[in-house]
Amino acid sequence: MELRAFLRVLWRRWWLVVAPVLVVLAHLVLTYRPPPTFYQVVMRFAAGTVPAGLSVDYDRYYSWLTSEYIANGLADVARTRAFARAVAARLAEKGVSADPAAIQGAIVTDNAQSIAVVYLTWPDPSQAVEVARAVAAELTENGAVYFPQIPWPEEAGPAARLLDEPVPVPLPPSLRAQLLGPAVRLALALGVGVGLALLWHYLDPTVREEAELEAMGLRVLARIPRQR
Repeated sequence: MELRAFLRVLWRRWWLVVAPVLVVLAHLVLTYRPPPTFYQVVMRFAAGTVPAGLSVDYDRYYSWLTSEYIANGLADVARTRAFARAVAARLAEKGVSADPAAIQGAIVTDNAQSIAVVYLTWPDPSQAVEVARAVAAELTENGAVYFPQIPWPEEAGPAARLLDEPVPVPLPPSLRAQLLGPAVRLALALGVGVGLALLWHYLDPTVREEAELEAMGLRVLARIPRQR
């Protein structure tokens, strides 16, 4: 089917194309709720070993190098399911219920040299502080459990010091987040309308154009003009 013929079919039954879009649009207007505001807590941890380094040679080069490795390792640990379960267990001891999968999905980490950075995004500001404190406690008190391959001095484990108090900052929903859902629904409604128009055209036995008769091998002898 040529593009012009396709457009003529849609134009002939434009109401069928528009109807699903109008229905969905009316439903969106009546039921639309803006996306909820999430809160983000940013925590930075200074990382190293106890004592400060593995060697005091070369102007403490190995001490700084080790601290960078530890910061990188702690950032990776904070994204694991085992870490999320440990944080959920700490929260349960305080009477706060949190799904480990939700905790794992809410944590994003990074590291800048010897500083590990943890980003926690949570829908409730007060609970975000509790989760953040549990994350900080797990990193600063139980870090050695996640590095069994390293013989820590006197089983002290890595030293991680929290540099930022957990303060939730609101993250307003982006324009994309607000428009993406309605736009997808309207696009699906438009696709349904186009499909209905094409289905009607396929099932309609009415002959409307000369080209349709010529396609069936019939010759058009005359044409009666349509009067308005």
